[in-house]
Amino acid sequence: MTEENAVKKKILLIYPPSPVLNREDRCQQPTKELIVIPPLPPTDLMYLAAVSEKAGLEAKIADYSQGGNYERDLKEFKPDYLLVNVATPTFNSDISAITRAKEILPGITVIAKGAAFMEHTLDLMYFAKNIDYILYGEPEETLRELLIGVAPYRILGLYYWDDIRVKFTGSRPFLRDLDSLPFPARHLVDNTLYRRPDTNEVQAVIKVSRGCPFHCFFCLATPVSGAEVRKRSVPNIIEEIKECVEKYKIKNFVFWSDIFNIDKKWVMELCQAIIDNKLKITWSANTRADTADEEMAEMMYKAGCRLVSIGVESGSQEILNNIGKRITLDDVRMTVKIFKKLGIKIYNYFVIGLPWENEETVEETIDFAIELDSDFISFYTATPFPGTKFYNYATEHNLINSDTSFESAYFYPSVNSHYLTKDEIFALHKKALKRFYLRPAYILKMLLKIKSWQEFKNYYKAGMNLLLRK
Repeated sequence: MTEENAVKKKILLIYPPSPVLNREDRCQQPTKELIVIPPLPPTDLMYLAAVSEKAGLEAKIADYSQGGNYERDLKEFKPDYLLVNVATPTFNSDISAITRAKEILPGITVIAKGAAFMEHTLDLMYFAKNIDYILYGEPEETLRELLIGVAPYRILGLYYWDDIRVKFTGSRPFLRDLDSLPFPARHLVDNTLYRRPDTNEVQAVIKVSRGCPFHCFFCLATPVSGAEVRKRSVPNIIEEIKECVEKYKIKNFVFWSDIFNIDKKWVMELCQAIIDNKLKITWSANTRADTADEEMAEMMYKAGCRLVSIGVESGSQEILNNIGKRITLDDVRMTVKIFKKLGIKIYNYFVIGLPWENEETVEETIDFAIELDSDFISFYTATPFPGTKFYNYATEHNLINSDTSFESAYFYPSVNSHYLTKDEIFALHKKALKRFYLRPAYILKMLLKIKSWQEFKNYYKAGMNLLLRK
């Protein structure tokens, strides 16, 4: 069967009616507890919906964490396929949503994907028997072949039921030509649900590359997307930006990548193309602390970059060395200085509760965060998601036990460190947030930067969330 003669069927692609997460497989982040993390659009589902439409199906996307009536949609839309993003923190409630779909539509075919299946995939499929297929690894080509009728045993990257047994077809190589993917199906979502946390303007995600060579201790980026950085071509990215601006009136973007500025030449070309095409947009991107320089930062600013996020992780050089981060505290200081000089806002990420954490190293991290004095900050609690080096380490050193839970990932700790209990880590996490955000000098600085009533309301809401948390 080919794409042209595939039977016209329906597919419903969903984020289940579970607690709000950013469900991109690399970052299973809760948005409520983390103060400045906004809900991001379901870009992974939009890619898969575009693939589905190209294969001849009628597609519908629903992010039920943002509202909607799941059961009504099942009954009225009557999809032949249900594709579900299953996350580790919400695994049980996500599986419950799948069970309910099978009760309402017994003949529905359930396809699951997500970081929850990075480890123990076979066991999880035997446990969640209502799942018919699991897309393992990069999902777009695997889904396309499944939908156009290729026999399951011939499709790489697929777990499937063969009578009473689950079979795995083997890992699929990562897609080398990202330009070959259709643009995300933004026409199937309400783009106005996804907004910047400061100005409340509509914001889209544009995935510009995949893959990261650094394989950090706690991060899923390399297991999910591979060690080779695969970049989209500059003309292809520009075309998608234009579509967002002209068709959807979106002018704010997150340039999503596992590592944005590892290739200076490509970054400079992309920024120059944005300038040459007179695209009056604002965007953010991530950066390592050792891959940016003044020339690159200046070009990023000219092209509309107004925020960079930096994974600092710890103010303890010993912990940075232990997790193989391959940066120094002075690297961080220099990078922050470069972007501050240009007026680009900085969002630093730290992780509290890694295995070697003690009260002294937490104090070093808090002091370093205050020294850097960035615009925004997140102190995550260390979470050893399956698939990471951290998970393997925690398993080997008996940090994972019957009390381990991922339900409050990055907020309440999942495991003890070698020196601190989970409750002690959580108390230090709350202390870190309040010491950073409730400084009079910080509050005054941010008040002076506010440019609208909407910004004030958003900052006030975030501040009250911080003050009232237990």
